[in-house]
Amino acid sequence: MNLIKTYFPHLSGQQTEQFAALDALYHEWNQKINVISRRDIDNLYLHHVLHSLAIGRAIQFRPGTRILDFGTGGGFPGIPLAILFPECQFTLIDGTGKKIRVAQEVCSAIGLQNCQPVHRRGEDEKGKYHFVVSRAVMPLPDLVKIVRKNIAQDQQNALPNGILCLKGGDLQAELRPYSRIVQQTELTEWFADEWFKEKYCIYLPL
Repeated sequence: MNLIKTYFPHLSGQQTEQFAALDALYHEWNQKINVISRRDIDNLYLHHVLHSLAIGRAIQFRPGTRILDFGTGGGFPGIPLAILFPECQFTLIDGTGKKIRVAQEVCSAIGLQNCQPVHRRGEDEKGKYHFVVSRAVMPLPDLVKIVRKNIAQDQQNALPNGILCLKGGDLQAELRPYSRIVQQTELTEWFADEWFKEKYCIYLPL
């Protein structure tokens, strides 16, 4: 929790309480439904919460922004971002029902009212959103094919509407089709820990 406050020192009391509650909740639910690797659950704040919040360094979502978390699993990056941006609306979708149940239970437990986890495949999502966010769900060209239909026309942020995704490794081939417009930022620009080396936030306007 101190890690989160180091990089996001202006959290309200409610936000601080919501972030602090995630540890016990994910430990409890991970015993029932494995949404985070058993070896990784003790790194929840560094590897999952702070990693998700990298998107909050790439953009300050303005109030009223609608965001779709595609392939959210147990709620990442959507739940940490929904805590950080309480005046925005988040829809979290995943094709695995038991993972969505974890996200629903966590949202309910911390009173997160701007976040709606839904059991749904991306191909079946009809809503319109200013941004789609994801964490290493699939290659970017495949993601673009599915979510292009979901990008809203109205603009209300400093960045044009599009995709913000968190990925790692060598992305050169994957990003080549979008080389003129894609932006790739290594997370070590924002976070000091060595774990963030060769991990990136990718922004693609659509």
